[in-house]
Parts: sequence; structure tokens; C-alpha cells
Amino acid sequence: MDNKAKTVIVVAGPTASGKTAFAIALAKHFNTSIISADSRQCFKELGVGVAKPTAAELQEVKHYFINSHSIHDTVTAQTFEAYALHAADAIFAHNDVAVMAGGTGLYIKAFCEGLDAIPEIEPGTRENIQNNYLKYGISWLQNQVKSIDPAFWLRAEQQNPQRLIRALEVYMSTGKSVTEFRTSAKKQRPFNIMKVGIGISKEALQHNINARVDAMVRHGLLADVEAMIPYKQLNALQTVGYSEVFKYFDGELSLETAIELIKRNTRLYAKRQMTWFRKEKEIFWIGSNAAPEMRDVFLSSYNI
Repeated sequence: MDNKAKTVIVVAGPTASGKTAFAIALAKHFNTSIISADSRQCFKELGVGVAKPTAAELQEVKHYFINSHSIHDTVTAQTFEAYALHAADAIFAHNDVAVMAGGTGLYIKAFCEGLDAIPEIEPGTRENIQNNYLKYGISWLQNQVKSIDPAFWLRAEQQNPQRLIRALEVYMSTGKSVTEFRTSAKKQRPFNIMKVGIGISKEALQHNINARVDAMVRHGLLADVEAMIPYKQLNALQTVGYSEVFKYFDGELSLETAIELIKRNTRLYAKRQMTWFRKEKEIFWIGSNAAPEMRDVFLSSYNI
């Protein structure tokens, strides 16, 4: 069939808002597959700490970009763009609808609009930045980015080490701000894109985050993080849930403090996600009630 008749339904929203359940309900309705748009769930070595769909959910609906890469791989928004476009083609070979779900706004933007290609980064540059970050902390990253790339700093997620590391390595490798690689016109995709956002109250989101973190601890978060200690300098491990527990194992934090920091940092991350998605005028927002009802509201609104 003509690709112009094909559609990707993008499910966006903050972490712990119910995207997975809603995306699975949509995928089952259309008998299709899901492309994850999460920058950490793609790493096969990471488990409890990145809140992947359960084994039963992965069995229920085929997911792309889950357990698809190693923590030793360099995975960027450009990586995701190429991967997700290929996955969409694979889905469209058998179905007119594909579902994308995730909270990494830059990845969704890369898929929907495209990003300018950024030159390859020398491994030594990335390693040097990561080593300095581990030694001096996020304040070092913030000062470096603020000093050498003020254009990016003004619009940056200033508490997000992954984004700051990326900005530094791009500038040090190219002499250009990463923002200069995000200024091209939107690319036209050979399929339709529909975006739905999961709206949730601040109180409900905080409850969900606290409950999720407590469940992670019960289900083996400590063992999951401990297994990653030899690799904690890798970019894939500079993430909420792992960074705090590494500090517990290093004796810098009590377990109780580490858990509370995970909850706090997850709330801050969710806030940044909502700030990103609220800027997208094409998102159709729905409530966070039970997944089947959410699905039906969305489908009826678009006469699908």
C-alpha cells in the first residue's frame, strides 16, 4: 500500500504516567508493534533501574528498541532516528499503523522531524569528558558548558548530565554548538504522524514515581546496579536510578538517602519531560485513567 496512508501514533508523556499500558492497548487494538523512544531501555545490560516493559508485556506485543543495544555502544538521537525509521518500515510491511512510545523528547523529535548529522566523536574526547564528570561532578559539566557553549546552555536541561556531556563532546570535536546541528527544516516523512500525550496531575505522578522506585528496590535494583559497577563510567550508566545507588556502594550515601534521591531526581526528570512536551502544539492530551478507556477516547477523537 502507499506509505502516505500509513500512520505512526506517538505516545508521549513523563515517566510513570502510564505510557506503556496505553501504548500496549493501542498496539493490541491495531494488532501492531511498538517502537520504544526511551534512551535507556535500549541497553540490554540494564534492567530494573530503567523500568522496561515486563517480560509478559514484551511477549504480548513486539517492541523495537528494547534490549537492542549494548551499554558499550554509542547511542544518540541520530542512532535512534535511523533505527526507528527502519523499524517503522518493517512494521509497515505488514500493518498500516505503528505505535511509538517513550519520554525522550529529543528521540521523538529526531524520528518525526529529523536532525542534522553530527560528525563522529573521537572516543578519547568522550572518555575524557566522562572521566572529568565522574571526578568533579555535575557542577564541572555545568561550568564547562556554560563557558564554551552559552547558546546551548540557555536552552539546556541543566541538571541532565547526558545532555551536557553530549554538548561538550560535540563542541570539542567540531568547534560548533550542538544547537547548530538542530536548525535545519523539518524533514518530510512518507507517513502520517499523530501524537497523543498522557496528562497526569502532579500529585498522581509523584505517587506513581514513589511507588515505582519502591517496587524497583523490592525487585532487585541494588543487585542490578551492583553488577554495573565495573562500567559505571560509561555514558549509558549516567542515569537516574544508577548514579544514586553507585554512590551508596561507594559509601557516599546511605541506602535511604539514595532511594529518596532517586525519587527526587525522577520527579525533576518528569518535570523536564513535561516542559518539553507542552511546547508541542500538535499533541492531543488525554487523562491518565485506565488504558482501554484512554485508548477509546483517543481513537474516537480522531474518528479512527
